[in-house]
This record gives sequence, structure tokens and C-alpha cells, in this order.
Amino acid sequence: MSAPMATNETLPARAALDQEWRKVVNHGLLLALVLVFVSLANMPVSLDSRMIIEPMLSMGYLSLLWIPVVMGFIVSSEKVLEGIAYHAKGAREVLAGGLVGLIGGLGLSLLVVLIDNFDLRDPLVNWSPALLDLLQFGNGIGFGVIIWPVLGFGLGVFGGALHIFTAMTRTIVGWVLGAVLGIAVFETVIIDLLTERLPFEFITDWFYFIRGGLSQQGAVTAALIGGGLGYLRVLAQRGVVPTPVQDYKQLVGPERTRANTIIIITCGVATAILPLLLGRITNELLANVGLFVLLALGLNIVVGLAGILDLGYVAFFAVGGYATAILTSPNRGDSWPDWVPQSHWFAALIVVILLAILTGLFIGAPVIRMRGDYLAIVTLGFGEIIRLLFLSDWLGGYTGGAQGVTNIPGVDLGFVEIKGTDPRAIFYLVAVFCAIAIYVSWRLEKSRLGRAWMAIREDESVAEAMGINTVNVKLMAFVVGAVLASFSGAIFAAKVGSIFPTSFIILVSIVILVVVIVGGMGNIVGVIAGAAVLIGVLGGPKQPGLLAEFSEFKLLIYGALLIFMMLKRPEGLVPNVRRTRELHQEEFLQDAWLRSQVDADEQDGAPSGEVAPA
Repeated sequence: MSAPMATNETLPARAALDQEWRKVVNHGLLLALVLVFVSLANMPVSLDSRMIIEPMLSMGYLSLLWIPVVMGFIVSSEKVLEGIAYHAKGAREVLAGGLVGLIGGLGLSLLVVLIDNFDLRDPLVNWSPALLDLLQFGNGIGFGVIIWPVLGFGLGVFGGALHIFTAMTRTIVGWVLGAVLGIAVFETVIIDLLTERLPFEFITDWFYFIRGGLSQQGAVTAALIGGGLGYLRVLAQRGVVPTPVQDYKQLVGPERTRANTIIIITCGVATAILPLLLGRITNELLANVGLFVLLALGLNIVVGLAGILDLGYVAFFAVGGYATAILTSPNRGDSWPDWVPQSHWFAALIVVILLAILTGLFIGAPVIRMRGDYLAIVTLGFGEIIRLLFLSDWLGGYTGGAQGVTNIPGVDLGFVEIKGTDPRAIFYLVAVFCAIAIYVSWRLEKSRLGRAWMAIREDESVAEAMGINTVNVKLMAFVVGAVLASFSGAIFAAKVGSIFPTSFIILVSIVILVVVIVGGMGNIVGVIAGAAVLIGVLGGPKQPGLLAEFSEFKLLIYGALLIFMMLKRPEGLVPNVRRTRELHQEEFLQDAWLRSQVDADEQDGAPSGEVAPA
């Protein structure tokens, strides 16, 4: 039996026809299935009105065209382990990508033929002439049947060819595509920023078409900007130009503290100034993102630090919203006695905090000794119980039942009243509470309690054996998470001006959990990034994002993104170092074993490229 390689050896590229044909066919059929599913989900038709490059490319066509590229890249990928020889990339990978794209394109051609000849709109509501016209590019059945295999083959070839590009070329191509798509997607924010308070209409006129989407010269300019940034990224990786991120990571002691202070001050100044330069729509979007950041910071303590899978987190959000509404609104339930006064928002906030603590103890105490799936299911049940209690006739005289609580006043600061009609003021209020939550989360993470939470997350049995009172520590996680969620509920009540049970469906808990997982569990910056990406771009359960056209597909995208992150990057977009080590412990141990084995071979005088026999 041959010994493992000590270093990666590059073998010659394999012949073009030396394919794993079953793998190619399986990936091609999977691609065809995905393309047909996306088409019948009505995504191309619904998104066709959102232009990326006018008049060449819409979001509808992009929803189909990117998939063959990714699948062509995947089928040509090969996992390279340390010390194992691998083949160089060549025509084989390009042909594999092309064949997968061809099979996927044939699947769409078959769909075109079927839609043209059969009427299946009874079971498939999106089986429509509009979809047929889009798949034919408006040029007839023959064109539609021919063009998709050709496009699929070409896009698959491009995906496979990415393997034979140099690292610099791949980086630049990625930045070019990312810049074009990013500038197109953030059209609303960019136009708001450059034209609301600043006299830069000429820039937006250059980049964007009058009816939306990048103009052709704007797309070229965006590509050039992306290419330049990609080239700078390559130079930074090679050490030619300085990299602020790497320089920051190397700082220690007082220098690191000074850098952190500068970053915090810069972020605070940007948070204070940016809303002044933006319009009403973008400030509303930022306020929604801030509310979910506040919610996610609380759930990050429960799930990210303590490792408690809480699927009923919306209950704490509901308690904060309803308590604020009942205490501040003159239109609360009829069963309240006259001696219960209508309170100021800040006075109500004190009661909200106390109720959140009690709710955290009430939900946490019965289930705290459970673990894993059992705990998740029970918290899910408690979340639904709280919502149904607010909806029930039993408490309807106090909570308004299905009618909810209306006419909720804003936050009166004396010199100004913060209401939902002023999204900029709401954003500033949310930003203040987010700053409090960030500071509390950071201090708790570094404290003895935070270390106890992380010990329980890693292994609860070992933590208990080491003397940690796991019951009390987990209850503290519930309580802190409940308080932070109640802050968000209190602001939400003042922002919206009315509270209904339908505002606190279980989907809210799931979306917040997705934000924490995608952003990076246990990492404050990751939670903020996750909320900005998901809520800012796609929107919340009932809140619109930058891509309002995706409103009916949000749950589909959330699910697909969650599956992808769990399989490929479970540590999240901005990973926590400790959490990354937990999730990739086996890989770290394998690499450590290989490195120590190589060192032992060198000491024993074994030739490079072989490991001395045991």
C-alpha cells in the first residue's frame, strides 16, 4: 500500500474524454431539474421587470443564467487534501462543465415544447404563455428550443473554465461580476445617497437608465471599477500593497485597543451622518435592518453563545410590543381598570424589561434541562402559546384580541416626538438601542458568564462536570435574550403605531435564526452583516428590502441559503474564531497530524514526497 504524500504533487491534466460520465450526467439532470423548478416557481416572469443592464439583462433571465455557471464549476471541482496528489485542470474540466450545461439547457428546451403543446395550468399555476414567451426570448418556439442548449453549453464551459484561469484572473472576474451586480442591486441606495442631499445627479444619470437598471456605459464603468478593485485585491494578497485588514489582525496590546477605538468612533460617526444624506425610503430600510439587528443580537446570545436552539424567540418580541402598546395607547382593551394610567414610553420600557425577565424565566425554567431537538420543539410550542394567548378571548379584553392595539403614540423626548412617519428619527432610536445591545453582548462574551455559555455550547456534560451550574447559566441566556428582544418590540410598537397578533408569527423566529446562522453565530459583527444582507436586500417576513420583487420568493431563498451555509460554510459570513475551530475540529486535527507526520519524516530522512513507513 502506497504511503500518503507529504506535499501536494501536481500531475498532468487528464484527457478531455476521460470523464466521470455518471457524475456529469447526474449533475446535468440535477441542473435541468433546478432550471425547470425555478421556471415553474415563476421567478423568471416575476423578476423580469427588474433590469440589471438595460436592455440586455433582467433579473428574471439572470435567475436562470447563473445556475449553469455554478453547476459547471461544481462538476469540475476536486477536493484537494494536504499531502495528496492532484491533476492539473484542462480541457477535461471545460468539457465537463459544457456537457452539464448542455443537459440542463435541454431540460429547458423540453419545458418549452411541453408548455407550447400542453395546458397543465390546473396543477401548475405558473404554466403560462408569459413563461413560454420569456423562455423563447419572444422569437418563437424554434428559437426557444435551440437557444437554451447553446446557452447552457456556453455558460457551463465558462464555469468549468474558471478552474484553468489563474488565481488573479478568477479574482478579477469575480470582482467584475460582483461590482456590476452590486451597483445594479443597490440602485435605490446609491441614487438616494448621491441625489437626496448631494449634487451628484450626473453620476447616477451616467450609471442608470431612466426606467431602472444599469445603462450600457454604466455597466462598462462598473465592470472597470470592479476589475480595478480586483487587481488591487490581488496585489494585496501578494504583499505589493498594504492590506488594512491583515495589518489590523497583527496588532496586539495597546495598538489593537487604539485601532478598535478608531473603528468604533468611525462607525459611530458614519451611523450619525449617513441617515442625514439618505432619503425616506432608504432610512425606512435602515430602520427595519436595525430592528432585526437588535433581535438577532439577543438570539445570538441564546443560540450563538449558549448553544440553545430557541425557535420561540418571537415570544419575547411580542411581549415587548404588546406591553408597550397596552401601557402607552389610549385604545387598549376594555377590561383594563381606569386606575391603570397611560404611561410615557420610557416609563413603559421599565415595565417591559421586568415582563421580559419574567417571560424569560417562565419559558426557560420548565425546559432548561432539555437538550437539542427536544428543547427546540418545546420553545417552538411556547412561542405559539404566547401568540395565541394574545389572540384569545380570555385575554382579549386586555390585549384587544384579533383587533390588536391601535393609536400607539411615538416616543416623546420633550423636544421632539419620534414616530413611524419619521424613519430617520426611528433609525436613530434603533441605533442607540443597538449600541447598548452590542456593548452588553461584547462585555458578556468576555465575562465569566460568557465563557460559561461557550463551555455549555461546546459540551454541556463536560461543563457541568467542571462545576458550571448549567441551569442558572442557561436561564441567564434566556433572560438576557428576552430583554434585548423586548427592546425591539417596544420600538416596533412606537414605529408602527399598532400591534396585532399576526405581527408575531413563528416565521419571525425562523428569519432571525437564519440571520444569526448566515451572519456567523457567536460573532457580533457577523450578526450585523447577516441582517444587512438578508433583511436589507431581501426584506423581513413582512418588511420589503432593496429587491422588493423577491417578496414572494423570500422563504425559498432563505431555505436555499440556509442549506448552502450549513453544508459549505457553517461558521457564517463573518466567522467567530472559536466557533470555527469547533465546527472544523476534525479538519484541524487532520492537518495537524499531516504536518507532524511530515516533520517526523524529515527528521527520519525520508525523501520529499513520501512518508516513511511505520
